Amino acid sequence: MRLPRLLAALGFTAVIALPLPALAADDTTITHVEPKPDGISVLVNVPAGSKVDLNSVAVTVNGQEVQATAAPAKGESITRTTILTVDVSNSMEGERFAAAKAAASAYLTTVPSDVKVGIVTFAGEVTEALEPTVDRAAAQAVLDGLTLTRQTRLYDGVLAATEMAGTEGQRSVLVLSDGADTSDTELSDVTNAIAESGVLVDVVTLDAGGGLTELTALSTAGNGRVISADPEALEAAFSAEAEVLARQVLVSATLPPDLEGTDATINVELTSEGQVLTDEVFAPVRVADTGPQKNMTLPSADRGMKIPEWGKWAAIGLVGLGLVGFLAALLPAFAKKEMTAEERVALYTAGGGTGPGAEQARQKVDQLAQAKGAAEAVLRRNKSLEDRIARRLDAADSGLRASEWLLLHAGIVLVAGLLGLVIGGGGLLVGLMFLALGFVLPWFYLGFKKRRRFKKFNASLPDTLQLMSGSLAAGLSLAQSVDTIVREGTEPMASEFKRVLVETRLGVGLEDAMEGIVERFDSKDFAWVVMAIRIQRQVGGNLAELLNKVADTIREREYMRRQVQALAAEGKISAYVLGGLPPGFLAYLMITKPDYVGVLFTNPIGWAMLGGAGLMLAVGAFWMSRLIKVEV
Repeated sequence: MRLPRLLAALGFTAVIALPLPALAADDTTITHVEPKPDGISVLVNVPAGSKVDLNSVAVTVNGQEVQATAAPAKGESITRTTILTVDVSNSMEGERFAAAKAAASAYLTTVPSDVKVGIVTFAGEVTEALEPTVDRAAAQAVLDGLTLTRQTRLYDGVLAATEMAGTEGQRSVLVLSDGADTSDTELSDVTNAIAESGVLVDVVTLDAGGGLTELTALSTAGNGRVISADPEALEAAFSAEAEVLARQVLVSATLPPDLEGTDATINVELTSEGQVLTDEVFAPVRVADTGPQKNMTLPSADRGMKIPEWGKWAAIGLVGLGLVGFLAALLPAFAKKEMTAEERVALYTAGGGTGPGAEQARQKVDQLAQAKGAAEAVLRRNKSLEDRIARRLDAADSGLRASEWLLLHAGIVLVAGLLGLVIGGGGLLVGLMFLALGFVLPWFYLGFKKRRRFKKFNASLPDTLQLMSGSLAAGLSLAQSVDTIVREGTEPMASEFKRVLVETRLGVGLEDAMEGIVERFDSKDFAWVVMAIRIQRQVGGNLAELLNKVADTIREREYMRRQVQALAAEGKISAYVLGGLPPGFLAYLMITKPDYVGVLFTNPIGWAMLGGAGLMLAVGAFWMSRLIKVEV
């Protein structure tokens, strides 16, 4: 049964490693045969504790004795590669994971220095953590940085390790796993790929349970074995695997001059303290001239759909476009607009209208009313929140009610979280960051509109007072001068003074209505104007001239304020850059290199560093804000 399998493997590559089980009872095994221009090189595993006499080597090829020499295996004479394939699923948490790291470290310490070691990890994703190298420090650094995640893509991890092992020299894969595979990869695909590649596969298992049959199939396809071990015995199992490589003997032999064909039966004999160690294998001894060779392609280690780089960005763009469309469809429902006659009829009849237009308007009203009702129920249980939202909306001159803003804000938070998951490739950290931005940015937007409206109010105040003064000088009353501002003034002055007129018609005193503007805009300058009007209404005097002087004073203060802002602009920009650069750069790294900064959020030392950095940044930002703030 073994011979047909070997013959089938010969057609896939010219230089094939043939790891075979020992034929002799003494556990001596030929693990690799490699054709050379002047003969063949044979790697032989000898039993533990054997004191092999290298001068006693004897080799026969197809029954003919040939000249041969033996020496300890070294990298200069033949390439040896081992791929450590480590399970980093959550089931390894605790003592198992610590034992796995210690065992892998012991393997690196024991394995000969010329053996190249690569590392592949598998859980929810397969990671080619380290290409084969003799740099043990780099390998140890990779082991120290391993972390656990969900799922167990065992088969994909073995496929990736098989590909990483390459096609030259003796190649072996050492798998550590404690469970069955959870991917969609077929076991037959993996075993076929292992058999075709000629890679030796040994599996060290920790309580595999239901996955023991599959692990055995993997090791059988790779002519290896399954080693069961508990966490305490794991280090010894890995050290024993490394010592096998340390005991290997490299036998170099010539070929008979009359040898025909490319394959032959090779028999190797060595003597150890009077005992003959022997093994025999049928293997290629010459490179077959079959024309240009093609690299063997193994099944992909990633069984998911392959999307080109441009396709990923196109998908993100489409999702973003859909979210923008969602918001664009949501905003008109809250916008201030006149209803059509058909919509008015549908609204007032409350379902009694007919026709497609009335039905559409009725559905829109019903759906919006249900959503608003739910939001209003939330706000009724929290009056302080409703008052706070209402004040912010009023200051920003937004046409939304508190319940409408709550609905819109919830939608923005949800969309931002989904967008973060898309941009971050499903990363929870990026998703939470975008979720926080979706929660905070709408409030900043209201604050931005409020500040811009306040600036417009203060900037137009001198001209408004000048217009009021001219109206009074022309013989109009104070109420008529306010009406003149409503008709000829600019926003936000016109809308605010229109509100004053409406309140006076409802019985509120003119000065009290103007005092409402002072409260809404927190304007000290307009507070002086209201105070001047109160005094003039009580004691008399020329109000027009008084308003002119107040307007001139405000203009002078505004000139001085702008001059101070220009002089302090450089300091403000420096403060903004210095204060925003650290968190901005951290956010950039979290999006582009999450693994690089992830240790800051998973390690106690990283938490301390973030806390210290945040504290120092806060102190620095506070003092910079005090230095650049100049009140006029």
